[in-house]
Amino acid sequence: MKKKQLLLIGGAILLFAILLYMGSTVAPKKPAVAANGEHKADNQHLEFKDLLLKAKEKISPEQALRLNSLENSVVRGDVKDQKIHVYHQLARFWSDSAKLFEPYAWYTGEAAKLENSEKSLTFAAQLYIDNLVTEGDPAMQHWLAEQAKDLLDKALVINPNNDSSKIGLGACYIFGNISNNPMEGILPIRDIVQKNPNNLYAQMILGLGGKKSGQLDKAIERFLLIVNKDPENLEAIFHLAECYEMHNDKPNAVKWYTLAAKKVKVPEAKEAIAKRIAELNK
Repeated sequence: MKKKQLLLIGGAILLFAILLYMGSTVAPKKPAVAANGEHKADNQHLEFKDLLLKAKEKISPEQALRLNSLENSVVRGDVKDQKIHVYHQLARFWSDSAKLFEPYAWYTGEAAKLENSEKSLTFAAQLYIDNLVTEGDPAMQHWLAEQAKDLLDKALVINPNNDSSKIGLGACYIFGNISNNPMEGILPIRDIVQKNPNNLYAQMILGLGGKKSGQLDKAIERFLLIVNKDPENLEAIFHLAECYEMHNDKPNAVKWYTLAAKKVKVPEAKEAIAKRIAELNK
């Protein structure tokens, strides 16, 4: 799996370790289904201005002064390069000083739209998708997916043949509640997998989609394929263990949790996995 593809989904490992530490695994809720059989899109809608207001409540007075200076630098009539520079400064402020994700991703994305290069657009989209696949709140899922889709649509205009961008766009539909028909995102990824079964990023997204929708047998099949091709893929190992546990297959769940425990480096995560194994062995 390529490095940039790992960035898209690597955050799931950390979240999974946190979930292990905080409590028991629970099966994901199935998406709401309309009378015609299609999945309902979530109606909740977030605006960045509201997210920004909440973020500003979390910073210190000194940080607020610095932020106000930066925001005042973005004025109507500035040339494009000046705006790009200020947006990058704002992104660094929210990432390095305030350590808050949403404004960091937003300003990175705004700079990328002005730069309009495939590299900057896909990088910004990756920030959103990395969080999208681990986010549990439907309204936030929707917001993350909307932002990523906008960036990826622009990237695909530049390079329509980028499979990674197509897979990322599919993830927006699968996890983001932005359409009444999730197959709109699944089918392009399936086409990519048909052409190249060894595209492990595509297999991972389809596996996560199967896990989310409760299609555990299909999800397990995808994760097993990934582990067979990439035995060190800790994320796929974690998801296999969790899927088997959700499937009430305790022996296989213990098997994969045990393998994960051997590979994970974080002591707290090792302890959490050991507790989970002990619970399954009762």
